[in-house]
Amino acid sequence: MSTTEQEKITLAITGASGAQYGLRLLQCLLAEGLQVFVMISRAAQVVINTETDLKLPGTPSEQESYLANLYSAKDGQLKVFGREQWMAPVASGSGAPSRMVVCPCSTGSLSAIATGASNNLIERAADVALKERRQLILVPREAPYSEIHLEHMLKLTRMGAVMIPASPGFYNRPETVEDMIDFVVARILNQLGIEQSLLPRWGEELI
Repeated sequence: MSTTEQEKITLAITGASGAQYGLRLLQCLLAEGLQVFVMISRAAQVVINTETDLKLPGTPSEQESYLANLYSAKDGQLKVFGREQWMAPVASGSGAPSRMVVCPCSTGSLSAIATGASNNLIERAADVALKERRQLILVPREAPYSEIHLEHMLKLTRMGAVMIPASPGFYNRPETVEDMIDFVVARILNQLGIEQSLLPRWGEELI
């Protein structure tokens, strides 16, 4: 599958509550024809199996097959990498896509990214995005935020990362949980410059 840089994106799903946001984002990215490099933390696997009806298998290769089948991905469109798969494209500035989203982003991942820990592939991929001055979007989901969390968000914002807290709005009058999930995912897609029909932009007629 031949793709340009604008057709590739990195998506990391970490162990904060709100796995539905990351899974819905993955579904939308695949539906738009992008090639998606996915990393799912061990904690995120637990959250997915707890918060959703999905039973995500344990290994990256099994997860790749499972998610590709679930979301009808084309051959080669979805790649899932393990936590220590250091030869993955996302581990290097010469191979990583120009855009990365961590959704949801746990406060532990937030801390590790802010301090450049790079203890696993998710943290390393985010570190690459920062050092290469590429687009990095973090979707924290926590309440309340401590001073530590806020300091890390401010630090990363000053580095060029964008914070999109998983905070659904209500001006679109959501009727279902799915509507609330789509509100956040739509905001992420807008920030990525990807066309979406999940939510009208402000000023457009609300559906």
